[in-house]
Amino acid sequence: MSTKAIQILALVGFVFLTGWAHARVPIETRADLGADFVPAPSAVAAASLGFDAILADYYWLQAVQVAGAQSAIDERVAGHLGRLVDVVTTLNPHVGHPYRFAAIWMTHSRAQVLEANRLLERAIEYHPDDWRNRFYLGFNHFYYLGNYPAAAEALEAAMELPGAPRYLPRLVARLKSQTGDIEVAAVFLRQLLEGTEDEAERAKYETGLDEIEIERKARFLDHARAAYRELAGKDIERIEDLVTGPFRVIENFPDPEPDAIPDPLRRGSFWEIEGDRIVSSYLGARYEVHYSHFGGHKGALYDEHTNLEPDAAEDTGYEHAEGEGA
Repeated sequence: MSTKAIQILALVGFVFLTGWAHARVPIETRADLGADFVPAPSAVAAASLGFDAILADYYWLQAVQVAGAQSAIDERVAGHLGRLVDVVTTLNPHVGHPYRFAAIWMTHSRAQVLEANRLLERAIEYHPDDWRNRFYLGFNHFYYLGNYPAAAEALEAAMELPGAPRYLPRLVARLKSQTGDIEVAAVFLRQLLEGTEDEAERAKYETGLDEIEIERKARFLDHARAAYRELAGKDIERIEDLVTGPFRVIENFPDPEPDAIPDPLRRGSFWEIEGDRIVSSYLGARYEVHYSHFGGHKGALYDEHTNLEPDAAEDTGYEHAEGEGA
């Protein structure tokens, strides 16, 4: 029997035994252990016998199945997906979409975001001309880690790459000045929304954009409240003082819910005063960049509205190419 035939038989046996071992584990135990059942990338690479791309396909299929079987991607599942994609991209680093697929979900903790960034840096190493990986890296640095300089550096390197959105230089300037973070977040989220057709991902980004819309309205009311203080020489006693009485400063309240919500889904939300801030009952709190839920608390800053419209970005599925451009 030839050496090649022996390698093929060994690989078939390896895949069969891996599948058999997974099947023998009770469903509840597998769900509880999650990422424990993903072998170290170095161990898989050592056992691949030269069939790296085939095994990469095998583990990528597992990742797709894990994500597709969940109604929501929690921290445990996100970690599981990250481990699987680490194996996939170690075996075949020329793949394209898996890097960004992992980065989308690995956002439940600072450690997960840092691990997602490590995968994105690997993507940049093997796809230096793909602006999207640098964009996702910049988004993570800004949105989850609050690191403006690192975000600006990632996007600045993407500005001249083929297909990069025309607004990137303005976004970099914003990041370098460390101002206008809700507008920067909106640009990032719109680009990510346009770049995916996955319904769960789209819902996540649309929710973020809805929150930013309400925050803009709340800031408008904050400015109105400041104008009232200047005019009346005192603070408002109730929210209605802004639209009634001798010192009214606005004609009507902005809608406390996202404008795009159809009437049957509206909640009857209202504006209310919470200390020094005006809050919509739709959210129950003021908008903050989302990394604050697991680390450094940082609220959004006041800023004038910008007009940064993202270009469309088309993301691809998994491609197991052997060179650039996957």
